Amino acid sequence: MIDLKYSLVIEATKDPTFFGFYSPDLEGFTGIGHSVEDCLYQAKWRIEEHVALLRERGLSVPKPNPNPTVTVKNEQRLAAAG
Repeated sequence: MIDLKYSLVIEATKDPTFFGFYSPDLEGFTGIGHSVEDCLYQAKWRIEEHVALLRERGLSVPKPNPNPTVTVKNEQRLAAAG
């Protein structure tokens, strides 16, 4: 079981050695990792740091998601202007 308090989206990039991640539940939370496993590991600890920083600054902290999900997908591409 993956022990996360918020949902996580992990996106593969064009560079196979980098993945981006963010939480749709936790505004402003993002990061990068070198694998899906690295993203999961980093997200677990960085979410705790992010929440602590929000509290420290007196900002609101969303309630933990009772059923967080982890989604792995390809990076969203921006539509070409034209």
